[in-house]
Amino acid sequence: MRKAVFLDRDGIINTELGDYIMNFGEFEIHPPLIPFLKEVKKRGYLTIVITNQGGIAKKLYGHDLVEQCHQYLQQVLSADDLAFDAIYYCPHHPQSGACLCRKPAGLLIEKAIARFQLDKSQCLMIGDKQRDVDAAHAAGISGYLLPPNPNVESLLNCLNHHA
Repeated sequence: MRKAVFLDRDGIINTELGDYIMNFGEFEIHPPLIPFLKEVKKRGYLTIVITNQGGIAKKLYGHDLVEQCHQYLQQVLSADDLAFDAIYYCPHHPQSGACLCRKPAGLLIEKAIARFQLDKSQCLMIGDKQRDVDAAHAAGISGYLLPPNPNVESLLNCLNHHA
């Protein structure tokens, strides 16, 4: 069985702007992410993104923008062998109807656990919204709530606390 760190996207991986990212130019990798991922990978964790992208359902942007941001993210991180092992996103929004994949539901985390044969006791989710922690608990893993755009010490504290 393997272990993984699940990360929310907006506010943890990329800088939280306070609203939806509406164009690629607004997508900025949060600087503490890279030193954090170096430590995570050194400790043998897989890294997986779990993100709600409800702006798709609201027709504020499309799948193409989300995928462009994720491709850029993976390209930048792969230069240091830090690319995410998987990225899962929910394109739905409660205004458009219920779904099972939107956080606080744990379905996307559960999919990754099954796909990568993860040991739930060795997995944690870090996010900046209560729904991230709720999704972690729904999937049976530990969840950590940080303020948006945390420093590297806060991120590492989650990892150290879980170890």
